[in-house]
Amino acid sequence: MALVMYDLDGTLLDTADEIAEAVNLTLKEFGLESVSVDQVRNWIGHGTGWLMKRAWEEQQGPADANWDKVMQRFIHHYEATAGTTSTPFPHVLETLRKARDYGVKQAVVTNKERRFADRILQKHGLMDQFDLIVCGDSLSVKKPNPGMINHCLDTLGVTNGESLFIGDSEIDVSTAKAAGVLCWAVPYGYNLGRPIADAPARVNTRAKLFYANSLKRLLSSTLIFQFVCIKTMAHLLRYVRVRYAVDFLV
Repeated sequence: MALVMYDLDGTLLDTADEIAEAVNLTLKEFGLESVSVDQVRNWIGHGTGWLMKRAWEEQQGPADANWDKVMQRFIHHYEATAGTTSTPFPHVLETLRKARDYGVKQAVVTNKERRFADRILQKHGLMDQFDLIVCGDSLSVKKPNPGMINHCLDTLGVTNGESLFIGDSEIDVSTAKAAGVLCWAVPYGYNLGRPIADAPARVNTRAKLFYANSLKRLLSSTLIFQFVCIKTMAHLLRYVRVRYAVDFLV
C-alpha cells in the first residue's frame, strides 16, 4: 500500500458543532431561527455553500436574498469557529502517525474549501501528516468527480492499484469507484444522515457483506481506525495488498 487518502469531515474529524455555530450565527444576522447540529451534520459533504443553502431554505430565508452577502457572513463566522470545537474521531491520530511510520503516503481529499480545511488541520496539528491536501476549490471539480483522486495519484506518483480511499459517505464511495481505487467506508460518519451500510445503489453486495461481517471481525464492532495497533495494522496492510476488502471495482 503506497497511498492512503482520507475524507476530512466525518472521517478524520467531527466538525459538525463548529459548522453549525457558524451557520446559526449567519442565520441570526438575517433574522432567521437556528437549525440543529443534527440537521447540519446531515448536510455535510457537498461543501459549505451547499450546506448553507440547505439551512437557509430550511428556515425559509428569502428567495431573493443577496446570496453573495449571505455567504460572506458565513465565511466570516466560519473562519472564527473552524477548529474551535472539532475533535478527531477515536484512533485517528494514532492511525495517521502509524501509517506515516510505515512509509505510506497520505492525502486529504475533501469538498471543504481550502481556507477552512487548512485552518482546521493546523489547529489540530495535522498539516505535517499529509503529503497532499486537495480541497473543494483546489480544482475545477469536486467529489464525486474522480478528478480529485486522480490528481492525488498523478501528483504523488502512485497508481490506483496501490492506493486506498477512506471516507464516510456515498459521495466518497462513488468518487473512489469512479477512480478505480479501493475504498473503505467508516461506519461512524455523516453520509447525509443515512447509514453507509444501507446504500445499495452505491455499495455492491460483496462490499456490504464485508462491511457487516469482515470489518467487524478484523477490526472492531464500530471503528475502522483501530488498525492503529501494530498487530492489526500489519493484518490490515496484508489485506489491502491482496485486495481483500471493500472492493467497489466490481
